[in-house]
Amino acid sequence: MEIQLPLPAFVSILHRATGAVLFLMLPLLLWLLSSSLESQQSFTAFKSCVGNPLVKIVLLGLLWAYLHHFCAGIRHLALDLHIGLEIETARASSYAVMAVSVVLTVAIGVMLW
Repeated sequence: MEIQLPLPAFVSILHRATGAVLFLMLPLLLWLLSSSLESQQSFTAFKSCVGNPLVKIVLLGLLWAYLHHFCAGIRHLALDLHIGLEIETARASSYAVMAVSVVLTVAIGVMLW
């Protein structure tokens, strides 16, 4: 018999993992911001770096990580306030976190691509 991880637990684990990834990638993101603001030449280099499809995919993944972490954080705050503790509501809010983070990532990604 295989034990399956319930979706609320999976969302909680992803919340922690995305927080760690965002923290570890912060130096890269700050470097990108700094290089885009230094001078015209550095902005041109920034545009060529960010124009690479592989870099775009990485940035899209970081965008999803941020949006998931944000949405799951709101869910966790509600749970801390004892809102949505029932199992059906917890499952529904977990599905909502996954769906909203993906939809927002696609919407923002299409605008920025």
